[in-house]
Amino acid sequence: MNEEIRKPLPPFDLESATLKVRMAENAWNLKDAQKISMAYSPDSQWRNRDMFLSGRDEIVSFLKAKFAKELDYRLCKELWAFTNNKIAVRFAYEWHDEHDQWFRSYGNENWEFNEKGYMQKRIASINDLKIEESERKLIWDTDIRPEDYASLVQLDL
Repeated sequence: MNEEIRKPLPPFDLESATLKVRMAENAWNLKDAQKISMAYSPDSQWRNRDMFLSGRDEIVSFLKAKFAKELDYRLCKELWAFTNNKIAVRFAYEWHDEHDQWFRSYGNENWEFNEKGYMQKRIASINDLKIEESERKLIWDTDIRPEDYASLVQLDL
């Protein structure tokens, strides 16, 4: 398959790694499973909690189920470290279930990119914490977190 280039490309520097993280956050906040999947290589390998996924079709199915369960999903990612073709992020996201129980999910991800800028490996470790709606910190009116919205560090997350 002849994949197009997905900039920024490795090797990453601080600016390009930060941009790649923000692009991923924005895409996930839009909750379009098909569009999100196109950032991953066709043979991408994932570990998400206790699930192991392979390829875009499995990623799309996983994301559709995720967004159907995790309602009013809001995500904030932060660059943790980078080197050459790898990026580590930490994140928090908030959502509620069908019974209006709110959760804050915390975690970290390790990403590995191929030479065309597609993520070929994603390893995610995630923990869920029940919260009251009044405890939410990731509250904005648009799908994408505004540029001037507080970061995880500023939110003490």
